[in-house]
Amino acid sequence: MKSAAAAPLPDADNPARTLSAPVLSVSELNRLAREVLESALPLSWVGGEISNLTRAASGHVYFTLKDANAQVRCAMWRNRAQLLPFRPENGMRVEARALVTLYEARGDYQLNVEALRPAGIGALFEAFNRLKNRLAAEGLFDPAGRRPLPRFPHAVGIVSSPQAAALRDVLVTLRRRAPHLAVVLYPAPVQGADAAARLREAVVTAGRRAHQDGVELLLLVRGGGSIEDLWAFNDESLARALRACPLPVVSGIGHETDFTIADFAADLRAPTPTSAAELASAGWHAVRAELAALEPRLGRAIGRRLETLAQRLDRAALRLIHPRQRLERERERLALAARHLRAALERRLERAALRCARAGTRLDAARPELASYRQRVDALGLRLRQAMLTQAELRRVRLAALAAHLQHLAPEAVLARGYAIARDARGRVLRVAAEVENGATVSVQLARGRLDASVLGHHDD
Repeated sequence: MKSAAAAPLPDADNPARTLSAPVLSVSELNRLAREVLESALPLSWVGGEISNLTRAASGHVYFTLKDANAQVRCAMWRNRAQLLPFRPENGMRVEARALVTLYEARGDYQLNVEALRPAGIGALFEAFNRLKNRLAAEGLFDPAGRRPLPRFPHAVGIVSSPQAAALRDVLVTLRRRAPHLAVVLYPAPVQGADAAARLREAVVTAGRRAHQDGVELLLLVRGGGSIEDLWAFNDESLARALRACPLPVVSGIGHETDFTIADFAADLRAPTPTSAAELASAGWHAVRAELAALEPRLGRAIGRRLETLAQRLDRAALRLIHPRQRLERERERLALAARHLRAALERRLERAALRCARAGTRLDAARPELASYRQRVDALGLRLRQAMLTQAELRRVRLAALAAHLQHLAPEAVLARGYAIARDARGRVLRVAAEVENGATVSVQLARGRLDASVLGHHDD
């Protein structure tokens, strides 16, 4: 890289030496001047008033920054301009963070602007951005937590100052678009030292009284102003109260280019207070338009229905018959049905009589000869009696044999042959002599009578 010292300078005392020095082109001169400026002057903040502002189709912004005694051309490229939180306008006092450079093609000294902020409020903007970034990192502005607005709210709450022009704009808009919509005001100052705390209290009150007041949607509105005027809406406690409010909240603070922390915390941001009122009444307003469009369609549908019913009535009138004629027709139908019924009964009776005759014939053919069956029954009865007598005799003989055998085995018969039964004092039958001690009393049963005896001795064999 060439430096400014590398270019030879004219020597007034030695014209020959000057004529022998190399000659710079305009492009080289401008490039050297640009390099000197950019290396000598660091990135700096420069304050002044905007004038001659131009927005190119490419998105770049060109303007002049001036004060009472001087001015400088400025250029802000599209990638920087689209990040601005406000819209620069002519006459606006700003502070530009810029690099001093030279536009070589024209030899114009200018500033390449990196950032831009309204003059005198750089500290406020920095505080705003710090709070915004911190709350965003916490997830307070997460779109997933935003609540949808009710399409047909029955009452709308408004947090604003009763003296604010923005409140009048909101009320006029609501009265024009949804005159039946109830409005509940939760008053709070929108500017001043205690405005943020009062605004937060109003939001909390609106959420607590929502069911009692019938409010389904809350508007937070204020007219335009400087960043200092709107600073109450950049309060952290107000932002947290908006997220904790049970009602969906629409913010309409300042103008379209104004942004506050409350706008990010609200469920929906409107560019202006009037736009907030329009969003709150959008459902009712759309329904009014839809009803107006449906009215002619309903009239046409009712007309078609009436025409259809009239045609049906005409056709029914053509089919209508005098009661006398209908009775005569029914009488004829009844007589015809009676004739058919009599004929059917006669045919059925004839068929039944024919079936009875055929059944009688079959019955006569199947009638049995009782005499032959009677003889057979008598013969079988005789055989049965003879068999019963034979069986009875056989059973009697067998019973007598069994009785004699049983009598032979009876204990009395055994005792009659000279045997005896000995029992101890407890009545047990004695089978072994050793079961009784000497001197014990035993009872001996004979065929006739019983003996009581004392045991003098016993033998086991």
